[in-house]
Amino acid sequence: MIGKTIGELSPGDHAELVRRVEDDDVAAFVDAVGDYNPVHSDPAFAAQTSFREPIAPGIFTAGLVSAVIGTRLPGPGAIYLSQSLKFLRPVKAGDTITARVEVAEVIGERNRVRLRTTCTNERGEEVLSGEAWVMPSRTPVLYEERADQTARLAGLAVQPWAWAASTMAWWSALALAFVPRPPHRA
Repeated sequence: MIGKTIGELSPGDHAELVRRVEDDDVAAFVDAVGDYNPVHSDPAFAAQTSFREPIAPGIFTAGLVSAVIGTRLPGPGAIYLSQSLKFLRPVKAGDTITARVEVAEVIGERNRVRLRTTCTNERGEEVLSGEAWVMPSRTPVLYEERADQTARLAGLAVQPWAWAASTMAWWSALALAFVPRPPHRA
C-alpha cells in the first residue's frame, strides 16, 4: 500500500473494498465496543422488530469506509478529520458490502481532501452515505501489510473500546460491592 499525498489526488479519484458481513464479525465488534443493544445480538429480540433479524451496528458499516481511507485512498498516513453519516438501510449477516470513497474536493494549500463516502449492499442498494474530510500524509507512505497483521490490526483498532468496557464493568462491580444490603432475616 502506498499513501497518496495531496498532489497525487484529484476530484473523481475513487477506491473501494468489498466485504461479506459475517455473524462472527458483528459479534466481535459488539463485544469490542460493548454495544449490547439486543437488535444487534439477540435473534429473539430482533425477530420482534421491523428488521426480523439482528442488524450490524451502523458504525460497523462506517468502519468499512474508514478502512478504505486508511488503506487505499488517500491510504496509509492519512488522518481522518471528520465524517457525516446517513444510515439508509440495515446491514445483516450475509450481506456483501462495497465501501467506496470518491474525491469530491482537494484543498492543496490546507492539505485537506473532501470525500464522498458510500456503502452499498450486493443488491446495489445504498446502505450508508456521507462525507469525510481527511488530511493526506505530506510525504508518500509505503506500508507493506503482512498477512498475519490483518487480524491483529483489526483487533488493535477496537482494543481501546474493549478495555474501556472492561474497566467500566469492573468499576460497576466494585461500586455494587459497597451498596448496603438489607439485613438477613431467619
